[in-house]
Amino acid sequence: MHKVKTVWKDKMAFDSQIDNHTLRIDANGLMGDDSGPSPKKLLLSALAGCTGMDVVALLKKMRVDITGFEMDIEADLTNEHPKVYSEIRLVYRFWGNDLKKDKIEKAVKLSQDKYCGVSTMLKKNSPIPYSIEYVEEAIKEVV
Repeated sequence: MHKVKTVWKDKMAFDSQIDNHTLRIDANGLMGDDSGPSPKKLLLSALAGCTGMDVVALLKKMRVDITGFEMDIEADLTNEHPKVYSEIRLVYRFWGNDLKKDKIEKAVKLSQDKYCGVSTMLKKNSPIPYSIEYVEEAIKEVV
């Protein structure tokens, strides 16, 4: 069982106690002070964290070396209330030397189709198309 305690602080600010971590959630604009991310953007961050952890763990098991990894997420909101994401676009970007693209693609697909629970939950409402980008780094020679 997961458990989170959330307490209203001021205006639109809430502090969520998640295990030993406190996370501030807030709104921007007239009603909030922008002292933390909004709840919907936290969903996108949770998606990135979930699939990112899967991919890193799978690549480690596959013995694939990368020197960098990041994800960019963009999402469109519906116009009517309740405003929900109508589509979430995810770009995975990997850096390294002689990247094993077939294994990276397999790891991403396994995360999206089998392991990432956040992705599975969000896909029930919003399609999540994704793409993969590679940045090959030149091997640095020691002189």
